[in-house]
Amino acid sequence: MPVQKRNKVAEPAENKKRGISRGLFSMSYLPTRCPSVKKSIPQQDSQRVWLKVVLPIMTAAFFGLFVLWSSSTSEDFVTEVLAHQSEMVQERFFEVPCSEDYDNHKRFAGCTPTKCGRALSDALITIEEAKTIQRLAERGLALGGSDGGASILDLHSGALSMGTHFVNMYRYFGDAIKDVFSEEDFQLYRDIRQRIQLAIATSFGISSSNLYLTKPTFFSRMNSTAAKTTHDEYWHPHIDKVTYGSFDYTSLLYLSDYSKDFGGGRFVFMDEGANKTIEPRVGRVSFFTSGSENLHYVEKVRWGTRYAITISFTCNPDHGIGDPSLT
Repeated sequence: MPVQKRNKVAEPAENKKRGISRGLFSMSYLPTRCPSVKKSIPQQDSQRVWLKVVLPIMTAAFFGLFVLWSSSTSEDFVTEVLAHQSEMVQERFFEVPCSEDYDNHKRFAGCTPTKCGRALSDALITIEEAKTIQRLAERGLALGGSDGGASILDLHSGALSMGTHFVNMYRYFGDAIKDVFSEEDFQLYRDIRQRIQLAIATSFGISSSNLYLTKPTFFSRMNSTAAKTTHDEYWHPHIDKVTYGSFDYTSLLYLSDYSKDFGGGRFVFMDEGANKTIEPRVGRVSFFTSGSENLHYVEKVRWGTRYAITISFTCNPDHGIGDPSLT
């Protein structure tokens, strides 16, 4: 679920081959307006026969294509579960070939991905820590929240969903925000961020000191409420490196349990010919290289509430941000 987009780059040709769409429809489907032409009776009869024969065939073909498109983003199309909610995973890594996305940006030796893939661990963050962070998210999002099904809270920039817009909660609430959050909350957030950063560096064979926190980094709360704006439409396939030019490594910390706290809402990687999913589990961390080798989306939440944190890293120090602080 993206926040305000920044550093957007041109969509690679590779993405078009993989069927990534910026929208369901485009102006290209609209017919060209033509001047009226008087038709003879035989021509009209011929048209009626043509419509009776061809139109049902076209309708059936369109319906078949629609079903095929729908299945590509449905739960039934997932062919492999990389980690079930019910299992405890110490560490799991899946290597995939790197895309060419990183060639469109300045490369940083010892950091820009040369080994690409996706990983997950249930051993980095304890359930108690995840529950504490979830309560932080609940308190913050209780100050506002989207009218649609997806709300965000960014402790770094202060961005908070409010109806159909965003506000800067630090300016909007002023010093009263210190009654909502504590410095201990922010310290736990920083500790978690550092552990995830180290895990990414270890898994991808780079130095942790070469990684920089980047924006947007945010809490998300998703439920089954109908979308009111495009910010609520989190389920579209996307590539983080394309959507946010600064991203090199993306991580998610899940704060609620799939099938217990919510239905739907699984994280899905769209691989060639097959989709693979991670089922959220409280305290589970998943992280991956941000290029088109990891095209992904989140299933629509059918019931309940799904909480997570997206924490992102860049190799470019110019795009780095500091940790949030109340002081």
